[in-house]
Amino acid sequence: MSSMAKQKQDSQGSFWSELFNVGLYKPNQGRIVRQVTFLAVVVLVCLAAYEISRVSFVSGWFVGAKYAVPFLIGCIGVWFAYRVVNYTRFADFLIAVEAEMNKVSWPGKTELWSASCVVIFVIFAMALALFSFDVIWTKIFEVIGIRYTG
Repeated sequence: MSSMAKQKQDSQGSFWSELFNVGLYKPNQGRIVRQVTFLAVVVLVCLAAYEISRVSFVSGWFVGAKYAVPFLIGCIGVWFAYRVVNYTRFADFLIAVEAEMNKVSWPGKTELWSASCVVIFVIFAMALALFSFDVIWTKIFEVIGIRYTG
C-alpha cells in the first residue's frame, strides 16, 4: 500500500474510534441532508424502542425494565445517529448528496401537475387493460374447458 493511502486511512480513523468522538465533522457543509438523515435514524430507533417496550419478555426482568430498556436503547440510538452523520466517510457522502441535489432542476407547479395527471391516467389505463385481458383469457379458458366456474 502506498504511503499516501496509509496516511489517508490513518487520518480518517476507524468507525469505532469516531463513534466515541464528540466533535463535528465539517459542521457547515451538508447541514440539511445530515439533519434529515439524523432525524430519520432517530425516528427508526424510537419506533424500535417503542416496539421493544410492548414486548412481554422485557417486563419480566425487573419492575422498571419496561421503560428503562427502551429508554436506554433510545439514548444509545440517538447517540449512534448523531455520530454516524458525523462519521468522516458518511458525512462526505451526505455533503456530496446535498451538492448534487442543489444541481437538480426541479419542475414547476404546472409541470408537476400535468406530469402527475399523465401518470395517474396511464395507471388507470393499464389497470383497465389488464382487467380486460384477465376477463378475456378467463372466458377463453372456460370455453376450452381448462377453467370451470362454480
